[in-house]
Order: sequence, then structure tokens, then C-alpha cells
Amino acid sequence: MSRVYNFSAGPSAFPESVLLKAQQEMLEWRDSGMSVMEMSHRGKHFSSIAEELESDLRGLLAIPDNYKVLFLQGGASAQFSLVPQNILNGKTKACYINTGAWSEKAIKDAQAYCEVIVSASAESTKFTAIPDVAGWAIDPQAAYLHYTSNETIHGVEFQDIPDASGLPLVSDMSSNILSRPIDVSQYSVIYAGTQKNMGPSGVTVVIVRDDLLGHATKATPSVFNYAEQAKNQSMLNTPATYNWYLVGLVLKWLQDQGGVAAIEQRNIAKAAKLYQAIDHSSLYHNPVEIPYRSRMNVPFILADENLDKAFLAAAEANGLYELKGHRSVGGMRASIYNAMPEAGVDALIAFMNEFEKTH
Repeated sequence: MSRVYNFSAGPSAFPESVLLKAQQEMLEWRDSGMSVMEMSHRGKHFSSIAEELESDLRGLLAIPDNYKVLFLQGGASAQFSLVPQNILNGKTKACYINTGAWSEKAIKDAQAYCEVIVSASAESTKFTAIPDVAGWAIDPQAAYLHYTSNETIHGVEFQDIPDASGLPLVSDMSSNILSRPIDVSQYSVIYAGTQKNMGPSGVTVVIVRDDLLGHATKATPSVFNYAEQAKNQSMLNTPATYNWYLVGLVLKWLQDQGGVAAIEQRNIAKAAKLYQAIDHSSLYHNPVEIPYRSRMNVPFILADENLDKAFLAAAEANGLYELKGHRSVGGMRASIYNAMPEAGVDALIAFMNEFEKTH
């Protein structure tokens, strides 16, 4: 068997040890006599998996006791609609920061439920920077301020928690959760799809402060109501049980790596190496302003786009997969989430250097 380095933006690479653990436990989990995917979500075996899952996530992110942790379905994209349905609480406006494609999607969906105030937008820079917080126009009457902490397509990432001017702060952290320590107490809602840093697709984590529960609109279905799901331990209906189990294995792996603080140092080192290689090249270019560059998603373009196909074909021949940039921006993109080893980044840099010499 020959595994490649997978630079996909999501679903993304898994730690190999996690895959091997899942393989080992495929037919029987511990001494249960059955696979996890066969278990009743109400049974004692799966209950222990679910309890460990929440406990481990709380430990890794230091989630305070006055926050509920939900494991839902529908992807982070469902939360674009579910956030306003659950926390507008009678207000008619919400503020959003537009820093790229995923911010735009969140804005579009929220407009069905409230007046969306775009407090700041990076559209004029073609999403290569984050607007200066000093210029944000935040309405004090809004229900909350929403931002996307990392834009996978444009490769722009917030390096600090923004000032919400007293509003409840909501963040889509799908592509950088668990990649760096965060102060959860600064947020009202954090949501994230798991298919980048936490596991397979099919699970969405929602971390919501207790005082925001119980305010969903009457039209909100029960399975999308944060309060109802919290009362039922995210099991109002049958959850994606096997995917919960896989997320749990990834969290155990992250603990073994030294936790979030340790993985952040690796992520800093990986990103620094790759950006240095790009910046010292005459063939490759990253368009994002340096202070806002993502540690997770590194887009780059070739000086001659006619070389794109040759680059991708040669990369695959060298075991480097999923480097094609998003269709909306073109070029290349290397996603280097937690599970991407530094050796993978080194292999990519060595290939890029060789390709530049020969082209």
C-alpha cells in the first residue's frame, strides 16, 4: 500500500494512526461484540463513546461549563440558517464581516431571516486581506456579529479574536478549529464542520452559551433547535454514530500530540516553510497580504497559468494530491491541516523547487 500526501481542502487527510485504529475496531469495538456502526445510539456502548467525545472536546478547547456542546448534522452550511433562527431572539438585524466565499454564503442565507448589515467587507481587495477593525460599522441594535475565522478558498485567516463592540460573537471555525488555542468564553456561538481538522464529513460541532438557548423561532424544526438538541444530548434523532466515533478517535490523537497548543506550533512551522518557499520563488505567488495569511490553506498561482496542468500532473506523479485551487479563484491550493505531517510539506516544497528549475 502506498499512501499519498493529500492536500485536499476537505474532506481532508486523516492521521494514519487513526485510520489504523478504526480498521482494528471495525468488526468489534472493545468487547462489545459489534461494530460501532451497528450500535444503538441509545445503548450503553455508544453512550460511553458519546460521553468521551464531548469530554475530550471540552478538555482540548477548555470549554467553560456554561456552554453546551452539540454534535449535529447538515454541515456548517446548515448553520448559516440555523444561527439566525436560534439566536435572533426577536431582533431584526445581525452584523456580518465579509472576508470571502464562505462569509458570502453565510450572509446570503441569513438574509432570509433578518436584515444583514455587512459591517466590513474585503471584496475590494479581492479577499486578500481583512478590513481594519477600526473601520467596522457595527450596529449596537444587532443580535450578533458573525465572522468566518478562516476562508479556505481565499486563504485568509483571522489571527486574533475581533472586537464585537459588545455584541454576541458568532464564528464559523470549520477550517481552523483545534489548530490553535482559542478563548471560548469570548464567543456566544462557535460552529464547525468536522471534515477539516476533526474527522470525516457528516458531523457539525456547535458550541453555544447557555443564555442563548431557548430563543428559537416557532418555525424552527425541533432537530434544528439548539435547546431541544441540548436537552437530548444531540440525539433528538439518530445521529451520525460512526462519524462521532471517528471524530472521537481524532480527538484522542490530538491529545497524544500534546493538545492544541502543541499542534499550533507544528502548524506555524509548516505554514512558515511553505510561504517562505513561495515568497522566494519567481514562479509561484501567494496573493494574500502577509498579516492575514492562513496557516491552514495556502493558495498560490503560477506565473504562467499554462503550466497549471503540467504542475498538477507532475505533482500527482510524485504522490502529492488535491492541489488544484478552487474553481472560483484558480491556481493551486495546499491545505495543511493538523493531520498533514511536516514531511508532506517538505515533499511539496522539494517538488515545487524542482518543477521551477525545469520550467
